[in-house]
Amino acid sequence: MAGTKEKVEFEIQSDLINMLEHIKDKFDLPSTDKVLRCMLDYVATDGDWDEIFDVRRCIRCGSKTGWEV
Repeated sequence: MAGTKEKVEFEIQSDLINMLEHIKDKFDLPSTDKVLRCMLDYVATDGDWDEIFDVRRCIRCGSKTGWEV
């Protein structure tokens, strides 16, 4: 485990919790915490921040319920 970790609290929708759990199981990761750290590492190092944060993605508008398998 590289680096010191700090416990944080934040709110996300239940479909995103399901997504983190799905990724954990699919890639045999030890926890959803690890999934989120991997995703944040990707955003920090390889993600195109303009594409990530400037593009509006509304997956809960209208009849949509959020992330699905």
